[in-house]
Amino acid sequence: MVSVVLTTLLIIYGFFEANNIVVEKITVKTTKLPSNVKSLRIVQISDLHLGLVVRGKKVENILETVRSLNPDIVLATGDIVDGQTNDILQHSEIFINLKPPLGKYAITGNHEYYAGLTESIKFLKNSGFKMLRGEVENVSNIINIAGVDDGATEMEKEILSKVNNGLFTIFLKHRPLINIESLKFFDLQLSGHTHKGQIFPFYYITKLAFPLNTGLYELKEGNFKKLEQKEVIATVPLLYTSRGTGTWGPPIRILAPPEITVIELQR
Repeated sequence: MVSVVLTTLLIIYGFFEANNIVVEKITVKTTKLPSNVKSLRIVQISDLHLGLVVRGKKVENILETVRSLNPDIVLATGDIVDGQTNDILQHSEIFINLKPPLGKYAITGNHEYYAGLTESIKFLKNSGFKMLRGEVENVSNIINIAGVDDGATEMEKEILSKVNNGLFTIFLKHRPLINIESLKFFDLQLSGHTHKGQIFPFYYITKLAFPLNTGLYELKEGNFKKLEQKEVIATVPLLYTSRGTGTWGPPIRILAPPEITVIELQR
């Protein structure tokens, strides 16, 4: 009887936590912004898992929070759609009204493949996202944004090495895995995928596969260090791993609240 009560309470708590998105803010200071740009506000969403569970009003509430943050750029780091889609294309109109001045950019995650790559990409494009599938976008000569498909790690060094304009480079890669050979070609990698385990204690399992599981890391070659501070100077490459904005499977989270991430770049 006690176990039933505890399980019920955990499910109720998990449902509550999954519906209370935390806005995480980090500040990155850099010398690589143009002299006429004092700061740039970037908002990252990841692992929304739009489908049978995350849809409709919940998505509208998430995007309203994003709009309220006044982003210059919105970045989506994969798994925006889920493997179980249900008329997903009708949700494009919710996203199309999100219009940051410097655009929206997205990459694929593993669930875009599960849902059907053609349909997933059609949805993201119809939603106003520029897909980065092994390419680099120079955004108004202010910043570079590079992105690769999930699993395309063999391409990343070749893609990133073509960037030589001296601007701050953000690299979108769904899984928080690091290719040592790519480190010198980007300033900040943004990833997701792990959900921080989503339901405690699965964090410890996901951390075995993805040691850079959640939060901000400094990527010195051979010495990756988690940073507790929220304000850093980008003297070495950085990685930020999002806990994800939605849920996969059951609509609950325990000790792994969903997030929308604000990256404030400052010159």
